Amino acid sequence: MDFRFNFFPDEDESKEPIAHNETEPCSPTHEHQDERLPEKKVCIKAAKEHYIPADVNKVLENKVLETKSGLYYVNMSVVELTCQDGTHEEDIVSKSVSSHSDLIPGVYEGGLKIWECTYDLMDFLSEAEIQFANKTVLDLGCGAGLLGIVALRGNAEKVHFQDYNSTVIEEITMPNVVANCKNDGNKADSEDDRQNIKPPSKRRKKSESPPDKITKCRFFSGGWSEVSQLLLSSSKPCSKYDLILTSETIYNPSYYGALHDTLAQLLAKNGRVYLASKVHYFGVGGGTYLFEKFLDERKVFRSSTVKEVEEGLKRFILEIAFKDST
Repeated sequence: MDFRFNFFPDEDESKEPIAHNETEPCSPTHEHQDERLPEKKVCIKAAKEHYIPADVNKVLENKVLETKSGLYYVNMSVVELTCQDGTHEEDIVSKSVSSHSDLIPGVYEGGLKIWECTYDLMDFLSEAEIQFANKTVLDLGCGAGLLGIVALRGNAEKVHFQDYNSTVIEEITMPNVVANCKNDGNKADSEDDRQNIKPPSKRRKKSESPPDKITKCRFFSGGWSEVSQLLLSSSKPCSKYDLILTSETIYNPSYYGALHDTLAQLLAKNGRVYLASKVHYFGVGGGTYLFEKFLDERKVFRSSTVKEVEEGLKRFILEIAFKDST
């Protein structure tokens, strides 16, 4: 089976994650189990904060940039090739290729792809004119970080990015944020210009300090519960988030408890979560209706559908808030 990273939703109608069982047992997931799925035990990665180097050009070394939906992002096929050299401890690319799976629970959680619901949520944020100015924002399960970059361009006060895998944060998220901050004001062509590839310069560039907007950003890898604990107990504790943006993070019912508790711990009292999801994830068991039922049973949050996308497999944008919020 050929392995492909697909960035454009119209080229892959299924885009359904495939569950994979070949993980080393470590500790049980503590959360809600879909009765259709056997309980799986996985090692959850510890939380880690990642830092932009003083010379931001280092983040973009050996990267090729493309543009889509008005944003710059790294060509992931190039990232795939460079990450197969054995220098990355996680080795998620070769593991994903060898297992023929975009998801390996506890090992790799899909951050090397831009999933189609991300574009749905970006469209909604624009259509609904969601305001980011002076707000603190978390891009949860960020992958490429496009949602957080949209918030950053909307003059958010702070934007934090979290993905399960450190390789994703270092090789994709951080380069994308740097590229968009460096090119702030030079908006990428909004048309489908996937051929607009910018090869890296072979000349060594002068050391360059981080653009001002990058100082608003923090980057984290690890499991949701672990990152929450790090954020709340670190020497630089963060304020709770006015907005949490997350896309295609409810595919696995085993993770619902950790996600729910993370939202409860990190969302500001009157904050909002915008979550994009497919109605169902075949082979894994999760989906929009199942997660809404889970929220109802926990009685902490209220949720409402703010957008439906009927093309292909039905997709939804949910707005989630505390029951006692205004």
